[in-house]
Amino acid sequence: MPLFVDLDGTLIRTDLLYESFLDRLKHDWILPGRVLSWLTRGKAYMKAQLARGYRVPTESLPYNEAVIDRVQAARKQGRRVYLATASHVSLAEAIGAHLGMFDGVIASDQRVNVSGSEKLERLREVTGSDRFEYMGNSGSDIPIWEACAIADVVEPDRAARRWVADHAHKARVLAGTANRAEAVGTGTGAPSAPRSTARSTAWRDRLRILRPHQWLKNLLLFVPLVTAHLALDPRSVLLTLMAFVAFSLCASAVYVINDMLDLNADRVHPRKRHRPFASGAVPLSFGFKAAPLLMLGAGLVAALVSPLFVGALGLYLVMTFAYSFSLKRKMAIDVLMLAGLYTMRIIAGTAAIGVAPSNWLMGFSTFLFFGLALVKRSSELMVAADSGKSGASGRNYLVADLLMVNSMGIASSYLSVLVLALYINSAEVRTLYAHPYGLWLLCPLLLYWLTRLWLITQRGGMHDDPVIYAARDRVSQLVALCGLGVVLASSLPWVS
Repeated sequence: MPLFVDLDGTLIRTDLLYESFLDRLKHDWILPGRVLSWLTRGKAYMKAQLARGYRVPTESLPYNEAVIDRVQAARKQGRRVYLATASHVSLAEAIGAHLGMFDGVIASDQRVNVSGSEKLERLREVTGSDRFEYMGNSGSDIPIWEACAIADVVEPDRAARRWVADHAHKARVLAGTANRAEAVGTGTGAPSAPRSTARSTAWRDRLRILRPHQWLKNLLLFVPLVTAHLALDPRSVLLTLMAFVAFSLCASAVYVINDMLDLNADRVHPRKRHRPFASGAVPLSFGFKAAPLLMLGAGLVAALVSPLFVGALGLYLVMTFAYSFSLKRKMAIDVLMLAGLYTMRIIAGTAAIGVAPSNWLMGFSTFLFFGLALVKRSSELMVAADSGKSGASGRNYLVADLLMVNSMGIASSYLSVLVLALYINSAEVRTLYAHPYGLWLLCPLLLYWLTRLWLITQRGGMHDDPVIYAARDRVSQLVALCGLGVVLASSLPWVS
């Protein structure tokens, strides 16, 4: 009995249609319009156009090891094994050639989309009957499961789960591939993971994609609230909280898009390869749904704050898209953009409460965040060096640039301390603070924190964004509390 194995969602934990679209989107911003035009000529034609020029990253794709083991076991039994997929034939043949364990490939071409009943007819042409085993994962595979002799279900989607529940006598959920979305019981196959556990794991994976820990960066929106001495004004606090929610939703949408665009680079990174999209834990279709919904939510909340804040959020969004699509691969421009994105949060905070941004604050944040952006690049280059690579994946920096990157980052970091010292000595401070000389304690605190941060980076201990690292680091938290205490003590007139 021959074995037919589906590709997308079965042999690999991803979908090559989405992957080819995302790969081309990075270089062609009007691709969505082209896809709509191609679809008028049929789905098969659209797939053929997306496959044109796309090089399948066969070495780094998230293969389902349980499926591969099953295929190898069938081959040892002397059975014929075919790759049967709705993906374009050029993509399927590339994977088939890489794995070298299929007797043939059945796939879509420019004229015919080999899916559902069309795929069933192709399988019948090969076997001459319905006596075959088919391994798939989606609702489009149901006509084939209904007809075949043995129906193997691998990490089923919602429609496939319903079919499995109604056909427990026939459906076999392949052991070791319990669906992260929601495993179901099994018929004659081995038992899958408990349903509640699988559902919990799925939601954790989806939450990871939104990166809620990165929302800590948006606390920068509260900085103007403190520097403008409006922290006790209820209206200003409420507006800043709403601005925080809008920025967090927008940032999550950007992270979703960024992770989808960075699939290939993430899969060859020692840590990022475990991200939900890169590993295949969450389907790319989720990202295409989540990103626009998050954007819509961010826009609705921003509209409740002020038109000026909507403009600031829009500018932030344009900057992030420019960074994600292109500028992140431009040497020096990328770190300038990162510094600008941090500073943009502070500007948005001023827009939310209707105050003018301070020149001192802008200068301080520019130098500080430029230095922190270079901390991030320095850490990436150290990881690349430890892995024996010549440069950071997806970045236009070489390991040989590490000394220069460190020098620029340290210089910019300490320049932020100089700007702070000049601000403390300015006439503005004497009118805002009852005890301005107390603010000088901020300089040694900042010097200590920056020095420690760079030393930790050089020792290989910086495994995250430096701002996120600081938010989780006990010493950094203590330094921040001390700095806040200094500001409060310098502000209160009753402190003598």
